[in-house]
Amino acid sequence: MPGNGAERLSVIVPTLNEAERIEPLLSSLSALRRQGHEVIVVDGGSSDDTARRAAGKADRVMTAPRGRARQMNAGADRAQGGVLLFLHADTVLPEDAGRLILCGLTETGRAWGRFDVVIDSRHPLLPVIAWFMNRRSRLTGIATGDQGIFVRRELFRTLGGFPDQPLMEDIELSKRLLRTGLPLCLRQPVVTSGRRWETRGVWRTMVLMWRLRWLYWRGVPAERLAGMYR
Repeated sequence: MPGNGAERLSVIVPTLNEAERIEPLLSSLSALRRQGHEVIVVDGGSSDDTARRAAGKADRVMTAPRGRARQMNAGADRAQGGVLLFLHADTVLPEDAGRLILCGLTETGRAWGRFDVVIDSRHPLLPVIAWFMNRRSRLTGIATGDQGIFVRRELFRTLGGFPDQPLMEDIELSKRLLRTGLPLCLRQPVVTSGRRWETRGVWRTMVLMWRLRWLYWRGVPAERLAGMYR
């Protein structure tokens, strides 16, 4: 446990068929574990050996009904830390992430936040997309899951956790959190994989994501948007 009255961080990682990525990710989180923070992997029923590879490299490996929101809520229910950090399996935290989060929240008096993001890819357009993602988030106060959302556990529970929807759960949680106060926007970036963009096509993915967000803002149900996303 962190000493001198320091808070504990709970890193919650939802997974689904991430056997190739889970071990490098958990290795990158080993320093946080040595500092007394906890790492929880919540698997959504992988058909590969994600859960087996995670065993012994996280404080808890558990299963939950498939769906990122459901998995993250399940992990939050078992978390012991005073601050929850929701981390995608293809995203790596900056060094000293625990101190950045906990000191930042204490010093600013804020209750939630996120990191800036860098997209790991050689495609020349993706640094521009990441810049706009970070800029948009600072202007609107809305964070995405790629940015490593963190929140005090009691506030998360008071708001009912992530909404049980198949898409835009991060946007909806951000909107609810924003009603309670502004986010802490850390400039030290997380590094997230560009695989989604590269697999689907950068321009196609960019247009699709903007369209989905616009439709969600217009009130189109998340279930319908999830079908469009798939």
